[in-house]
Amino acid sequence: MCNDDMKLSNFDYDLPPDRIAQVPLKHRDASRLMVIDRSTREFHHTQFSQIGEFLPDPVLLVLNDTKVIPARLIGNKSETGGKIELLLVQEKETDTWEVLAKPRRMLRVGTQLIFGNGALKAEVLEKPDNGNCIVHFTYKGVFSEILAEIGMMPLPPYIRRAPNEDDKVRYQSVYATNDGAIAAPTAGLHFTPELLEELRNNGVETAMLTLHVGIGTFQPVKVENVQSHNMHAEYIHIPQTEANRICYAGETGSKLVAIGTTVVRALETAGATGTVKPYNGYSELFIYPGYQFKVVDALLTNFHLPKSTLLMLVSAFADSVLIQKAYQEALQQNYRFYSYGDAMLIL
Repeated sequence: MCNDDMKLSNFDYDLPPDRIAQVPLKHRDASRLMVIDRSTREFHHTQFSQIGEFLPDPVLLVLNDTKVIPARLIGNKSETGGKIELLLVQEKETDTWEVLAKPRRMLRVGTQLIFGNGALKAEVLEKPDNGNCIVHFTYKGVFSEILAEIGMMPLPPYIRRAPNEDDKVRYQSVYATNDGAIAAPTAGLHFTPELLEELRNNGVETAMLTLHVGIGTFQPVKVENVQSHNMHAEYIHIPQTEANRICYAGETGSKLVAIGTTVVRALETAGATGTVKPYNGYSELFIYPGYQFKVVDALLTNFHLPKSTLLMLVSAFADSVLIQKAYQEALQQNYRFYSYGDAMLIL
């Protein structure tokens, strides 16, 4: 039996294609910011560069330092020369990866693939039932360096253009340091080094954690009863030093502001008892309306896809009705949507 509030259709909305940002703005912090006050249910429109005026005091911003790898590879089948495209999803063991392949139907176990004029070669090991493939790479040198040379940034499917050199910089946060994501934690894309320095000079504290964003972030929920959805697993690392910083902030009255839904997921996973502990492993935590938040006080996030787990998380943090109103307000006010779009701060 599906609770009416948990119907997939409750998390749907109509978005004209021209509202989906296809390129980033020239300046990261020039994006727009909608501030939502959950207590008054009021909206305020400003520019992201002014975010400091709306943050609680005292406050701790928690950021995700994951770095997007150039996970998109375009090459050929060695036998026929037929074009093949791979998206690296997860490294299963050294040099063996689970990948999305296009066209998958053209691959069989044993098929040999060539990328970058032979700099990287692969053999298909398995074609599991989940629609992906398992491939083993061979190469001379360092895999990450070869990937940096011949791989492309894995832009989301709603960005309908080929990735370019600019994306290698702009589809990363300025504080990205830990390789492993195949999608950017987009709330962080709005920060500049100068803005972060300005915030710190004004007493805003920061902490870092790592959540490597996986392919599930783009996969829509397909079951009508949201609670039946199987959540994808993502890797989280919160070291002792940062867990201590987060706990101290909470104990001394600072509000914890999660910079992105990935940070919410990481903090609520590591803080399941109400206290954030060091964490190193995977999480399948699925946050949807009805979830009781234990750690996060405020959330900075972009505008998300209809019927996505990210929209469900945001709807849980505010409430579904308020978020629906906020999205309609954003449409009326000509906000830009999705990865390279504008942001909202939910207080």
